[in-house]
Amino acid sequence: MNHPHESSAPALRRLLDLLASGAATEDFDDVLADARHRGAPAAVLAEIDDATWQALRVHRTLRQHRRREAELTALFDTAGDLAASRELDTVLQAIVRRARMLLGTDTAYLTLPDVAAGDTYMRVTDGSVSVLFQTLRLSLGDGLGGLVAQTARPYATPDYRTDERFHHTGTIDAGVLDEGLVAIIGVPLLLGGEVIGVLFAADRSPRAFSPDEVALLCTLAAHAAIALDTAKALADTRAALAELNSANELVRAHSAAVQRAEQAHDRLTDLVLRGAEVPDVAAAVAALLGGEIAVLDAEGEPLAGRSAPAAELAEAVAASRAEGRSVRHGELWVCAVLAGHDALGTMVLRGRPDLDDADRRLFERASVVTALLLLLRRSVAETENRVRGELLTDLLTAPDRDPAGLTARGRRLGVDLARPHLVLVAEPAEPVGSPGADRGRLAGAARRYLFGSRGVGAEHGDAVVLLVPEAGDPEEAARQAAERLARLAGFPVTVGAGRPAAGPPALAASYAEGLRCVRALRVLGRAGEGASARALGFLGVLLGDGHDVDGFVGAALGPLLAYDARRGTELVRTLRAYFDCGGSLTRAKDELHVHVNTVVQRLDRVEALLGPDWNHPERSLELQLALRLQLLSGG
Repeated sequence: MNHPHESSAPALRRLLDLLASGAATEDFDDVLADARHRGAPAAVLAEIDDATWQALRVHRTLRQHRRREAELTALFDTAGDLAASRELDTVLQAIVRRARMLLGTDTAYLTLPDVAAGDTYMRVTDGSVSVLFQTLRLSLGDGLGGLVAQTARPYATPDYRTDERFHHTGTIDAGVLDEGLVAIIGVPLLLGGEVIGVLFAADRSPRAFSPDEVALLCTLAAHAAIALDTAKALADTRAALAELNSANELVRAHSAAVQRAEQAHDRLTDLVLRGAEVPDVAAAVAALLGGEIAVLDAEGEPLAGRSAPAAELAEAVAASRAEGRSVRHGELWVCAVLAGHDALGTMVLRGRPDLDDADRRLFERASVVTALLLLLRRSVAETENRVRGELLTDLLTAPDRDPAGLTARGRRLGVDLARPHLVLVAEPAEPVGSPGADRGRLAGAARRYLFGSRGVGAEHGDAVVLLVPEAGDPEEAARQAAERLARLAGFPVTVGAGRPAAGPPALAASYAEGLRCVRALRVLGRAGEGASARALGFLGVLLGDGHDVDGFVGAALGPLLAYDARRGTELVRTLRAYFDCGGSLTRAKDELHVHVNTVVQRLDRVEALLGPDWNHPERSLELQLALRLQLLSGG
């Protein structure tokens, strides 16, 4: 029905209402259709059609503004995330989620390069449902992302499956297929012209991406690049701060170590200047290191602290000498005490298995101080020994010329000749070099042997003579001296000991006895041993100046004499008769007026007391001489 006076105003108001309510585009076309249905005049229809077209323009503009507003809001939120320095994973996840929401895609994801592995990996995904896709790793240059990374430009495809611009691989295609993706857009994360990642948005149906969407995704990618750069800068800053803190700690520790080293140096220097000995230095170092210090001489004998088996430390000492530093040996620290290439001893530290560099240097510095002390002591000892050696030479050359003067000289030098001393005579057991060189080496070994004692040593004649304060059995002293002098000299040494004596004449006589003892050892084929005249049996009686008959008789017949005295038997008389009768049992039983079985039983008892060799030629000669001397002395 035609209404010639109908106005377009109601239709215009309806269009305004649709704009105000944000109606869909299709709703605007309904206004013109309704006017035609009512039979509105052509002029009115034209006016409504023009108004509808203008309303649709406004509608599109409003929609673009709302979208732009949403995009700006998202960008502002992302910028806020970056400014707030939130965790990197949180910021990247927010960027990927906003990309998905703003572009209206099914998924969005971000890949980063793995420099160590030489490929790229999925760092963040949103909207993904495929585990295979989420764990996908892409080789450099493969797929759409590879092209984006190579060219540093955005790429989009409405259908990835059929797009031949990209290098398809079985792995990538399997992941894309498992996720069901079709349309994909990727843009680079750029930092200083370098691609540091790729941001993607993807749909599970074909779709074309507009330039605005590409631009929006690029902006989000720029924010992601900033987030990554900020995170790297923060990590670098934290690493620098940690390194700076470590450096500060190191400087403080080094400063403390230097201060401690200075204090230790001052303390050790003060000890040396005050005339301290090796045990004093060892105690000071032990207190500084909080452990236990032992100092051993070149032969492994303790100068301070507990001794340690030299054989067990030999390898560690050799290593320390070779390296010029202390070395760890099990739970111990070992440092050779050196003066140049000359080994003076060893320092051993117990109780500090974990020794830091500063304490290790302190331990090594202590070994240097100890070396200085030992050198000083050796120098003083050699000087004193030289002067005392002159005294010893005069004592042995002319003891009767001025005994009182010799005794007085000795007292001034710290040697009391009026007290009993033991005289040891030593000579090389066999030639090693020239006689003079061998004797010189032996004299040096004697000085080291006497180091730290009040003994005196000097070359005299073809031998080296040692005068030591009496210290127990001469036989044992001679044996120990032979063993240690051999180690120190590096070749076998024969040592003879005279009887303990006091006063110049008696000491000179003891020297003569020791010298005869050395010669007797050489004649008996016992070179390289140590012995006293008494230990040589009847030969010692003949060689000894004192002719200790009672001592010889007691040593030879003592068990028999004691048995006879205790039991009232006649073993000594039976033995004398047996020897006097030329070893004949029959003649001996007649001499003793007993049965032959009695003689046999008594001789069995003699063997039990004296040993099975009592009737051997050398032993029987010694026993016969002892029996004769016992008889002559009225025993």
